[in-house]
Amino acid sequence: MMRYLLCLLMLISGATQAGEYTAKVIAILDGDTLLVTRGDKPIKLRLAGIDAPEKAQPYGLAAQQSLAELAMGQTVQVITRAKDDYGRIIADVFVAGLLVNQEQVRRGMAWEYSRYHNDRAMLALQFAAQQQKLGLWAEEEIVEPSLWRKQHLVSRATSTSVTTSTCDGKRYCSQMHSCEEARAALARCGPESLDGDRDGVPCEKLCVKN
Repeated sequence: MMRYLLCLLMLISGATQAGEYTAKVIAILDGDTLLVTRGDKPIKLRLAGIDAPEKAQPYGLAAQQSLAELAMGQTVQVITRAKDDYGRIIADVFVAGLLVNQEQVRRGMAWEYSRYHNDRAMLALQFAAQQQKLGLWAEEEIVEPSLWRKQHLVSRATSTSVTTSTCDGKRYCSQMHSCEEARAALARCGPESLDGDRDGVPCEKLCVKN
């Protein structure tokens, strides 16, 4: 009996996100991710088959704005496909019959990102956007979001390693025993945690201004 109830609960939970349904868009998180509500339940959706620039990339904010123009506040038709590693539902999203996923690619605001790159419709839209130099294709140096994420993950890890080594692991005023030690640490690596107001005086409880 208990096993039956657990299976039933799993089916009910899955039914809120699986299949085809209508929902209202309440937030645009970036160029390929949005938040909708179905009833009182918020659901995070990632547009299937595309990959928009990260917000820190060129055209990242433009892609987000483009998606907002298309879908923000709209009642949309959602056809779910899968769930990704971050718990987001992968879906096709339609606004008044327009497939938003394809429209982002057509505008040059996202890459075709279908599995095995076999979506011919998406590839044709991307090729047309490239030829017309629409959106991000107007840039001379273009980095795909998947590669950009890898590069910046390595960069952040390297930066953290170098900073920790340079500062001997001491980055906070609670770790300092004197004003001289705090000034030396600030000179070596300049962490904001030692000089939050950026007035050049670290750890002001230790270093009294004249």
